Amino acid sequence: MRITTPQEPADYAVSSIFRERLVISSLLFARPGILMVAMPAGSGQKGATMKPSAALLVFAMILLPSGCATTPGERGPGSATLDFALIGDMPYDARQEKEFTNLMMDIDTADLAFVVHDGDFWWDGQAWTEKGGGLPPCSDEAFNDRLALAQASRHPFIYAPGDNEWADCHRAKPRTYDPFERLAKLRHMYFQGDESLGQRRMKLTRQSETSRYAAYRENARWTFGNVVFVTLHIIGSNNNLGRTAQMDAEYEERDAANIAWMREAFDLATRNGSRAVMIIAQADPYFQTTWTPNWQERYALWSLAMKPPASRRKTGYDSFLAALEKETLAFGKPVVYVHGDTHIFRIDKPLVGAKSQRIIENFTRVATFGHPDTHWIRATIDPNDPNVFRFRQEIVKENRVAH
Repeated sequence: MRITTPQEPADYAVSSIFRERLVISSLLFARPGILMVAMPAGSGQKGATMKPSAALLVFAMILLPSGCATTPGERGPGSATLDFALIGDMPYDARQEKEFTNLMMDIDTADLAFVVHDGDFWWDGQAWTEKGGGLPPCSDEAFNDRLALAQASRHPFIYAPGDNEWADCHRAKPRTYDPFERLAKLRHMYFQGDESLGQRRMKLTRQSETSRYAAYRENARWTFGNVVFVTLHIIGSNNNLGRTAQMDAEYEERDAANIAWMREAFDLATRNGSRAVMIIAQADPYFQTTWTPNWQERYALWSLAMKPPASRRKTGYDSFLAALEKETLAFGKPVVYVHGDTHIFRIDKPLVGAKSQRIIENFTRVATFGHPDTHWIRATIDPNDPNVFRFRQEIVKENRVAH
């Protein structure tokens, strides 16, 4: 099966290296510049197909007409397909700020129900340079500019925060900021009221409506096309764990809130008989840390001539992954986790059962494009498809690279 762009026939074919069972799921954990999920079809690769086992891991679909957004608790039409956009990790530098305008023009002209940005609305402050340009990360100017971009969207715009927006501001250039002060500013500016951002608004349910979790207004939920959507404030930089005692305390409280909010979403989906659950957050939670050493070496580390650690390393995602596995298995219907963080577009099945040590078939991960690439994913809800979701990469013509 091929991943195709909307502009032309399949110019990407799955490399034969991915034919070995489950190898895609591991190779994709490499950071940008190491490995890619798909590569240009060269001599002898055109028309390459995937084995059925690999088809479980990567898939791309055909564009279909879209429908309209619904308010929380309602269900979309039962006969029409419904489209929405997934983006993240952009815009970063001056070049990408210009390309982001092209991207949003492309999205605005599409017939979509809403847009979701999965975090990192500007560059990691430590990586920013004057030469690269763009607004300084964490600055008031960046806060105001990105909010204006979101509000200018023709479609409802839902945003899940990333680490670059606050947790990493202590190392920002040309000046540093207090992460907690930036987090408070982010919540105040971007997550007011019970509606999305954008020119056309969509009603949301916020976790802050529960007094116990009043601080977490960024965690939102809505129902659309008989699917429950939920955003979680899970971020990169190890989810803000391990830097200072104060940050560790923040992580513990937010981690508990995220898990409670996710469980509530699954409970709602079960009660309503929803067809699927989609979770959106910024962080790649390092699914491969839950794999056996044999899997880690064979599917993630062998190509780098590395050995797995002698013991499992504690991360800021462990409790979330354990809860995610439990809820996914209990729900028994399609569950999709959408994230940014790694900046490489990919679709795979990296969640492995703790007991079975096999992939959990009803779980799929979708990672969005990110800097330096400025493209988007069109997601489709199809009431006639047992998998519920289909995903298509949308390559913005004006943002293509002259290779």
